[in-house]
Amino acid sequence: MSTLASRLFGSARLDIRSYEEVEADRHANAQAVLVVLLSSLAAAIGTGIREFWSTLILLLFVLTSWMVWVLLTLLIGTQLLPRRETRADFGQILRTTGFSSAPGVFRVLGLVPGVGWILFLGATVWMLFTFVIAIRQALDFESTWRALGVSLLGWLIHGLLFFGFVEIAF
Repeated sequence: MSTLASRLFGSARLDIRSYEEVEADRHANAQAVLVVLLSSLAAAIGTGIREFWSTLILLLFVLTSWMVWVLLTLLIGTQLLPRRETRADFGQILRTTGFSSAPGVFRVLGLVPGVGWILFLGATVWMLFTFVIAIRQALDFESTWRALGVSLLGWLIHGLLFFGFVEIAF
C-alpha cells in the first residue's frame, strides 16, 4: 500500500501505476477529496485570497464543480464515447481525477513577485495533463487522444454550466 505522499508524487509525475493504484483503492476517496482541497487552497493563497469566508465558499464551489466534472466525464466516457474495454464507476473517476490535481499545490507559488502568475498558470496546465492521464486510466482507454477528447468535452460542458450559473447568479 502506497502512502499519500507517494501517490501525490506519482500522480504529478504522470505515473500510470499511481493512477491504477488509486483507481483500484476504494478506500482512497477521502484522500482524493483531500488532494482537491489542498490544490484549491493553494490556488486561493496563490491568487491572494485571504479571507476565511471567501476561501470557504471557494472550496465548497470547487468541490461542487469538480463533482459535476466527474459526473460529466463519467457519462461522456462510459455512455457517449466508450471503447469496448471501458469500465468505470463514479468512484474510480473521482479518485483518479482527485489525485490528478496534485500539481495544483504549486499554485501557491502565484505569490512569487513578478513570475507568480507564470508559475500559477504552469501548475494549472500541468493539472490538465494529469487530468487527461487520469481519465485515460480510469476509463481504460488505450488512446490518450480519446481521453483528451472526453476531458475537453466534459470541460466545455462543465464550463457552459458554470458560466450559465454565473450569468444567472449575477
